[in-house]
Amino acid sequence: MAEVNDHISDETIESVKSVLWGNDLKDEVFLRWSQGFIFSNYEPTALVQYEGGPCAVIAPVQAFVIKNALFCDQPTANLTDVKTEESQSLLVSALCDVLMLVSTNGYSVLSLEAEPNSNNVQLENGSPSSNQDKDITDQSLEGESLCKRPRMDQMLFHSRLRCSKCYDEVSLKKCVAAKIKGFSGTSGVLLYLYSVILTKGIEQIKNEVEDISEPLIDGLHGHGSQSLINLLITGKAVTNVWDNDKDISGLKLHGVSRRSHIGFLSFMEHLRYCEVGWNLKNPKYPIWLIGSETHLTVLFSKDTNLIINETVQSAARRIFQRFDPEGNGFIVTDQLGDLMQALDLVYIKEYVDIMASKLDAEGLGIITQSSFFEEFYGGESTPELPKSFTLYHYNGIARSCANKQVQYVEGQAEIHDELEVQIVTDTSPVKFCLLTKWPTIEMKWNNECIPSLN
Repeated sequence: MAEVNDHISDETIESVKSVLWGNDLKDEVFLRWSQGFIFSNYEPTALVQYEGGPCAVIAPVQAFVIKNALFCDQPTANLTDVKTEESQSLLVSALCDVLMLVSTNGYSVLSLEAEPNSNNVQLENGSPSSNQDKDITDQSLEGESLCKRPRMDQMLFHSRLRCSKCYDEVSLKKCVAAKIKGFSGTSGVLLYLYSVILTKGIEQIKNEVEDISEPLIDGLHGHGSQSLINLLITGKAVTNVWDNDKDISGLKLHGVSRRSHIGFLSFMEHLRYCEVGWNLKNPKYPIWLIGSETHLTVLFSKDTNLIINETVQSAARRIFQRFDPEGNGFIVTDQLGDLMQALDLVYIKEYVDIMASKLDAEGLGIITQSSFFEEFYGGESTPELPKSFTLYHYNGIARSCANKQVQYVEGQAEIHDELEVQIVTDTSPVKFCLLTKWPTIEMKWNNECIPSLN
């Protein structure tokens, strides 16, 4: 059941604006985020992005569109053959997926209420109220710049916000489907972003982010933060991409605590600015967001053999990291008993003492991770992965795509033996990013069209 057309208090709107934008929301940044969820003329399941910034929302939604198309009871055989009605249904499902992922108590679905006698404001049900707004849903605008598109200033947008509350998944899907034209309209991405924030809960977001003074969107450039990205693919607005929590000089920093449906790879890891954890590198579906310095794109495969289920050893490494939160590669010898208990190993004191003497034979007071795992998990086999598979890459910005057309780029991946000498011939950012997941990967992109991460 949905409660329709509720007004949103000024206090709530200001709180949402503060969490999202900080104290200074620039008109130029707001306008760059003012677009709808529009599919490409050239790829019926690929969303188009007009300007920099909203990829932090568009790319995660795109990833869920792909998930729902490829990994469902009746998967789509060919993404290029999807009809308009089906693509809209995939979009509805994707929007609902994220809202269900972040929800703590019901769902908030936002829309715009038209001002009486207004000729340029979108109606609450999403139907455009003027020819100008009809233009924004025309996919011929795929490569158009910001100045050529209809827009709504931020004061008018915030004054017309209305909220429908849903309390079960059936009502949510009906509500989102009824408002899908609104999400495709001038302010669709913003309406959805605000829906996510209110569904998650402002206080809950503040509890999860590392620094509540940092907004989820950079006020200067309009780029979404890692906290916003993590919120949309994991349901938690944590700031970091490593696994679990880390204790850095007495400060507890939150990471990603479990696998999500959608993964994440980062070019910044290649530059050694961060280390993406096992959870994000190994999602439940072979779909990953790829983060460059300024943009988000999507990588995916139809090959479910790429899905790696957690082994006993990888689960044990996760527990070991709790005792080595700074990632030093060792624990203090006195921690061995507690570690063995946490791993459900025999932890009788006499046995622990024997193992401590063996693993810390030199009496240095530390036990290295490598020696611990060689002793207790040395015989475990590593899951066999495909040696060759097909990958697809999505970039929603038309000017970054071949022929300025938003289409998936297909490529063939080969995983080589680690012992083979590799001759580096591809120094593209996308290749370096893939190496953080598959260290010996070689790619051959169709038509030698290497996809751009920007």
